Amino acid sequence: MAGRLRARVPESVIVRLPNWLGDTVMAVPAIRALRQALDGERLLLAGPWAAVLGDQALADVLVTYPRSWSGRLSTADTVRGFGGTTAVLLPTSFEAAASALYWGARRRIGFAMGGRRWLLTEPVPLPEPRLHQVDEYVRLVERLGVAVDVRAPRLEPPAAASPERRRVRALMREAGVPEPVGAARRVGVHLGAAYGSAKVWDPACVVELCRLLGARGTTVVLLGAASDVPFVEAVGRATRAPSLAGRDGPELLPALLAELDALVSGDTGVAHLAAALGTPVVALFGPTDPRLTAPRGPVAVVRGDVPCAPCFYRTCPIDHPCMRAIEAPAVVERLDALLAVRA
Repeated sequence: MAGRLRARVPESVIVRLPNWLGDTVMAVPAIRALRQALDGERLLLAGPWAAVLGDQALADVLVTYPRSWSGRLSTADTVRGFGGTTAVLLPTSFEAAASALYWGARRRIGFAMGGRRWLLTEPVPLPEPRLHQVDEYVRLVERLGVAVDVRAPRLEPPAAASPERRRVRALMREAGVPEPVGAARRVGVHLGAAYGSAKVWDPACVVELCRLLGARGTTVVLLGAASDVPFVEAVGRATRAPSLAGRDGPELLPALLAELDALVSGDTGVAHLAAALGTPVVALFGPTDPRLTAPRGPVAVVRGDVPCAPCFYRTCPIDHPCMRAIEAPAVVERLDALLAVRA
């Protein structure tokens, strides 16, 4: 397979990573297979979440590609200097295809949509019906003769003695997270969603979950981005659960998830990253479709079974019936099943 690939891609390859954390994680099976098939040829990965793939032996060069246009213009010169002859474009944006042209890539492979077909040397039809995001990314690298046998993302967590893990443990102590004793467990509950408020679980259900878990000795650690802090603080006041919201930046997130016994989260990038690191995840799905974006790995999906889901709205116009339909006891039941398998 490697010989077949070298015959078609004789020089270095650039992969433009997706813009979102979860999508970046879902690209890992395709990237890992490509890396193995290149057999010594150079590979560059560029995207906003490229740093999450550090220390994974997935590329020769990682470039953090900013979201802002001004930042991308300066970073584009860095990617251009790599001298890649082939670009695999995982995002479907016009900008990604135009950038690949600027990078000097003679082969430009990507899905034919967004008015960019003419910028691609190998436009790939978007699957219909749509596939799981992992499998759609696989379809792109298959154009290079790459066979992808493992379709679940897998990332190595930071070592227990690493500076990142030590820093996370210090943050936990500062936040009042107790050290685990005996069989006691620490479960993260991630409350936000960059996608939009439609994915956010009902606050009353979050409070009930925290109380159910706390009543049996499980330590709940509240998580979220800086924008989620007001919501997290409200849950913390009602439950006294410690919070790391706004303090678990991208550089510490893998280490934090590795310190947890499990995670409860909506359909977010954090859920994908946790599952890839081997941390069991209960993923709550409402407006989005788990057949297309559910994390793969040690994961249990809980859905709000209502007629209007999945709608893919970022903001719910009718008071979140799909997320309100997810009950805390059902989440605890799925969590227990996952942890029993791990034990």
